[in-house]
Amino acid sequence: MSACPLAPTATAHADVTGVGAMAVVLAYTPPAFGHLFPFCALLTEMAGRGHEIHVRTLAAGVDLCRDLGFKAAPVDARLEDLQPSGAAGVLASANKTVRELAERAAAEVGDFQRAVRAADPDLIIVDANCWGALSAAEAQSRPWTVFSPFVPYLRSPRSPPFGAGKRPLTGRWGRVRDWGVGTVTHVVFDRPFRAGMGPVRAGLGLPAVDSADALLRRAPLLLVTTGKPFEYPHTDWGDSVELIGPAEFDPRADRPGWLDEIDEPVVLVTTSSVRQADDALVAAAVAALRDEPVHIVATRPADEDAEVVRRPGVTMARFVPHSLVLERAVCVVTHGGMGVTQKALSRGIPVCAVPFGRDQFEVARRVEVAGRGTRLPARRLTVPRLRSAVRTAMTMTDGAAAVAAGFAATGGVGRGADLLESLL
Repeated sequence: MSACPLAPTATAHADVTGVGAMAVVLAYTPPAFGHLFPFCALLTEMAGRGHEIHVRTLAAGVDLCRDLGFKAAPVDARLEDLQPSGAAGVLASANKTVRELAERAAAEVGDFQRAVRAADPDLIIVDANCWGALSAAEAQSRPWTVFSPFVPYLRSPRSPPFGAGKRPLTGRWGRVRDWGVGTVTHVVFDRPFRAGMGPVRAGLGLPAVDSADALLRRAPLLLVTTGKPFEYPHTDWGDSVELIGPAEFDPRADRPGWLDEIDEPVVLVTTSSVRQADDALVAAAVAALRDEPVHIVATRPADEDAEVVRRPGVTMARFVPHSLVLERAVCVVTHGGMGVTQKALSRGIPVCAVPFGRDQFEVARRVEVAGRGTRLPARRLTVPRLRSAVRTAMTMTDGAAAVAAGFAATGGVGRGADLLESLL
């Protein structure tokens, strides 16, 4: 491995020796609120322990970070333009995502290096989707770790390959099925990964890696925001991977007056903060639940022009803090976003997941396998099917409560902060 151009000389923080000493922490996130919010939960815990927090994130999230007391700056504007978007179908979505992430990785390297020079950090935390920044972190001599606010691209002997959203199967048929799925995902995921990441890592003087799984395993520590039994019980990702449970965060916001005017139980309907075809989910939910004794609250964060729209039985808005709505919710209908799914389950609220792309297929399958809600593939989304899936999900409160207990046992962001401090 060649010498890193960012290898530090003497720094102002050379006296940081461990727990109890103030450290400068640099967090590097993709340009997406769905990734920034879990970071904010973990970083708020670190800031409360006296550490100085620097964040590189999407431009629209800079003010939020500064309001939390962090030093923040936007990522290179080019990275905003390279944010992965949804695609129809499991294979098409996986292939499109990996190509876009690899393309973004090349632009991340310089941006990450500038962030390191500006912050001079004692500890670096990189989002698992920032493959270029992750590689650049590996290429320098400072302590670093990876934070995954979604199901990570990790393989396990008795788990199906990541991406296809397949349920675990045991025995001979399971091994045959997983071999076949693995062969396909190797073509649609690993090959474009190597093609895109090979030049990035070579430019940093780093050895090539043949998959996203191998890339993440280069990290000394990988924090994953989940817990069992939501994660498959048999999954063993190795000693460097730590499950810390959901990293819940909502931006400060006034409680909307209309929320207290709702008399019926609430069904929360969510769509992705990254634009994809999930507006169809909102329309289907409104039609499916029109005659049910519930009030729909739908959030559409990717719709920049959305205003609060109210009509009998329905309230639609671009953003409402999920924690406020979940106080009243009896079910969450979601695109399969990791954050809102786990927020619901941590409160014992069942979920109906309708995945459209990226890691959503894996999240939705875990909801189904764990018996904590229902899964309805987007390609099968119809009003009658969604109505049936929601009705079934609403009966599964016992399963959701079991997940809540498992999440609580992980130790949460407090334990995550303990693990980060162990690297100092």
